[in-house]
Amino acid sequence: MNRILIFISITSLFWMGCENPSVNEPKRPNIVFLLADDMGYGDFEKVGGSTKTPNLNRLAEEGVFFDNFYAAGPNCSPSRTGLMTGKSPAKVGMYSYRPPMHPLHLPDQEVTLAELLKTKGYQTAHIGKWHLGELMEKPVFNHPQPQDQGFDYSLGTENNAEPSHLNPINFVRNGKALGLVEGYSCQIVAQECMDWLDQKNDDPFFLYVAFHEPHAKVASPPELVEKYSDQALKDAKYLANIDHLDMAIGRLLDYLEQNDLMDNTIIMFSSDNGSYRLASNAGLKAVKSYLYDGGIRVPGIVRWPGIKTDKKVIDTPTGLVDVLPTLCEITGIDPPDDLDGTSFLPLLEGKPFVRKRPLYWFFYRTVPEIAMRVGNHMILGLDRDTIPRSHQFSQDDYDYLKTISLKDYELYDLRQDFSQKNNLFDAHPKKDSLKALIDHQLVEIRNLLYPWKELPLKLDRRKNKIKWVRY
Repeated sequence: MNRILIFISITSLFWMGCENPSVNEPKRPNIVFLLADDMGYGDFEKVGGSTKTPNLNRLAEEGVFFDNFYAAGPNCSPSRTGLMTGKSPAKVGMYSYRPPMHPLHLPDQEVTLAELLKTKGYQTAHIGKWHLGELMEKPVFNHPQPQDQGFDYSLGTENNAEPSHLNPINFVRNGKALGLVEGYSCQIVAQECMDWLDQKNDDPFFLYVAFHEPHAKVASPPELVEKYSDQALKDAKYLANIDHLDMAIGRLLDYLEQNDLMDNTIIMFSSDNGSYRLASNAGLKAVKSYLYDGGIRVPGIVRWPGIKTDKKVIDTPTGLVDVLPTLCEITGIDPPDDLDGTSFLPLLEGKPFVRKRPLYWFFYRTVPEIAMRVGNHMILGLDRDTIPRSHQFSQDDYDYLKTISLKDYELYDLRQDFSQKNNLFDAHPKKDSLKALIDHQLVEIRNLLYPWKELPLKLDRRKNKIKWVRY
């Protein structure tokens, strides 16, 4: 009799397990996305070697380094838009950075990575720089807040840490301004991450960590600045800022390790655009705000126990717009249909990777105005626009986008010409098809202009596009 009861009990448990999907389904991985602000390709120690990044080195050693990884745009707001939506920021209407009291924002109808993950039960938090709209809701704009775009919890700044990374005064937690917060921004952000993780439940989590470093105005502990005293003071302060950022990342990695979270957590790291410091871009052409590689090629690291490839360095071109479809595929979410990004999960698994459409970038404010990566080549289109443009996106700029056209083209083989010095366009046998490809992309951008209202009119503070940032 006892044996029969035991048999029945075991059989019942078996069938209960079969009927309960949660028993059979593997637990979805936690996700931590770490984003630096204005960190160049060469600021990663294993590329440039000028500063110390032992914790990023560790991430790359335990995972993979993407050597041809691209931001979604050459400055802050566009690139963050591409990360959150998997779309080119030009398609979403984020044509430039978003200044204070400006109507530009991430439209509420766009579906973000956080919103998608919440459909699978993820707890979500944004900590750090936001820069996708007004962070405290203002009646004049009524921009969607992080909570409206998928984040259960938010501590951040609307734009940069003010007045600098030291003792910032503009952090907002879930809609409430905090005033002065003592300490350095990267350490404040790291501590908030750990505090949030302490109170989460056992459901999987998505933690979006948007550091302010090394965006100017930098501030770092004096002992770190002294560590780089062989450099000019301005450079020493910058390199110390990268070092300090890496230390904050190290604190967060140690927390994950100590709390047994590393074995089921995807950790990704990148930067929103290239550095404004030319030496930090490791020989790439140009700096932040340009569509040459110095403005958009950035470090890319993925650490995840689910990686199956034997490669430690992946040189296939990938970027921030690919993050959303990649994480959707890993977590079993159907992504939106109109994405520009492609899942790079096959690369992590050592399988063939086929990009659905070429990576491309658009930025009206500097020359070239559009770029597209096609295999090993980068083709760029130039309007030769000579009208000085304002720093803020204005109605005058919006009207210009309606008629922008390309007058010249540049083409570089990036495998042979890392610094984009040798323009191959005129003599290239496929120049007509490449020209048609980038012309078509510009027409699509023009035809899909977002209908922004109440933009500032033509502004007085203007610069010639060719001389926007000297490098």
